[in-house]
Amino acid sequence: MVKKAEPKTEPAVAESTSGFNPVQLIQDSKAELTKVIWPSRQQLISESLAVIAMVSLSATTIYLVNNLFSWAAGKVFV
Repeated sequence: MVKKAEPKTEPAVAESTSGFNPVQLIQDSKAELTKVIWPSRQQLISESLAVIAMVSLSATTIYLVNNLFSWAAGKVFV
C-alpha cells in the first residue's frame, strides 16, 4: 500500500511587510501577561526568604572552605 505524500505546511507566521510592529508587540505582550499565574504575597515572601537563606548558606560555606584551604596551605607551604 502506497501512502500519499502530504502537502508541506508552513508554520503560522504573522505576515508583515514592514518587519517590526511595536503596536503588535505591546498587544502580544499584554496577552501573554494575562496568562501568567502570579504568586500570592505569602508565596512571594516565603520563596524570597528561602532564596536568601540558601544564598547565605552557600556564601558561608564557600567562605569557610576558602579559609580552611588558606589555613592548610599556610601550614604546608610556609
